[in-house]
Amino acid sequence: MIFLFTILVLSYLVGSIPTAIITSKVVMRDDIRKHGSGNAGATNVFRVMGWKPAVFVVLVDVGKGVVATLLISKIGAGSIPLDETVVRILAGLCAIVGHIWTVFAGFHGGKGVGTAFGVLVVLAPVASLITLVVWLVLVLIIRIVSVGSLVAGIVFPTVLFIQRYIGKVDIHDALLVVSLLLCVLVFVTHRSNIRRLLRGEENRFGLKKEEASS
Repeated sequence: MIFLFTILVLSYLVGSIPTAIITSKVVMRDDIRKHGSGNAGATNVFRVMGWKPAVFVVLVDVGKGVVATLLISKIGAGSIPLDETVVRILAGLCAIVGHIWTVFAGFHGGKGVGTAFGVLVVLAPVASLITLVVWLVLVLIIRIVSVGSLVAGIVFPTVLFIQRYIGKVDIHDALLVVSLLLCVLVFVTHRSNIRRLLRGEENRFGLKKEEASS
């Protein structure tokens, strides 16, 4: 089981790379968590530093999920007494956990949406792309990223269940379970956003706080 342990630890460490924090310290010589919403994620990077650093953060965060699920999960391939898909899922989950609770920043990282997308696009590309389209449409129309993320958390497992039980696509049982767990995780990590949404105080994408509340 040493190979599985290695996969889980490496996936967690890769996921733990605090992209937004590192980027903020390079670009503005400060910690992004001291600014804006205080979150170490791409949306806050966009609000505080602009779209270029935000795009970089998104790409790296997505890449962390892809690397863990597609590459790190292959360590000791054939020597682990588990289904290959299950190993990929475990590696991906560790990367997501690492992103949210990063060991490199006091276990206080981002909300895991970008890294989760990187994991899911490897495991279920069709459902992931449909979810991405829904997210983009909502963000462009409503201009509230958290709403897009919350709805996306529901859309992904819904698409998987439709694919399996209506489209008769071969979807692994473990992936169905994980999709539901990730949906719950999205809502848990966005609980502060949900509170602001209920109060009508959530910032709109591309608008300053005063403009968003008017």
